[in-house]
Amino acid sequence: MIENAGGPTRRAPAAPAASAAPAASAAETVYAVTKELILSGELAQGALISEGEIAERVRVSRTPVREAFLRLETEELLALHPKRGAVVVPVPPGEAAEVLELRQALEHAAAQRIARRGLPAGASERLRASIARQRDLARAADVDAFTVADEAFHRGIVEASGNRLAGRFYATLGDRQRRMSMWALQLRPERLHVLADEHEALFDRLAAGESDAFAAALRDQLAATYGAPGTHETER
Repeated sequence: MIENAGGPTRRAPAAPAASAAPAASAAETVYAVTKELILSGELAQGALISEGEIAERVRVSRTPVREAFLRLETEELLALHPKRGAVVVPVPPGEAAEVLELRQALEHAAAQRIARRGLPAGASERLRASIARQRDLARAADVDAFTVADEAFHRGIVEASGNRLAGRFYATLGDRQRRMSMWALQLRPERLHVLADEHEALFDRLAAGESDAFAAALRDQLAATYGAPGTHETER
């Protein structure tokens, strides 16, 4: 079993067998499975896991698990403790506010660029499709899948601006953004419907070239979802 600090013990989902895979492939499988458990919130902040538990779950030896844990440590998702296992690293104090500030700046800049250049038809279709999918996920109260769609929607806005450097940089925030969203929404699934409505309003302002109104609506959305800067739940 996996220990979740401050909450009930939960069993993580089983992963496909990887015993026959080469070591590098096995390590990649363990990395992907463990990272998904962290980002989805299945492994809560402060949860203690062992190499043996993950090795048994993914059906591999401990060697690829050790390699995967080291990789996750470099990404600041795990803290390794010899002879004890690994602890899921909480979001550091102040980091949530920094992520929100970067998102606001990048998405506002994208909206300004789109206001000057126009919203490409392909990007418009993808954003509309994303909103439709979010509504389906909200009806199903699927918080995990919704957070994935939410990150893709906002990243899609930046990518629609045509600024490839901004798009690549925004993508590096994806893991942190999803983790923050899971933490903020898993106890408030009713907010998923509101977010889908807010995303449609953001899209309307984007398509109309109203970059300042877009920025104001985005600021209100982020504050309603995550709280004012410095007060995000994960920082308490």
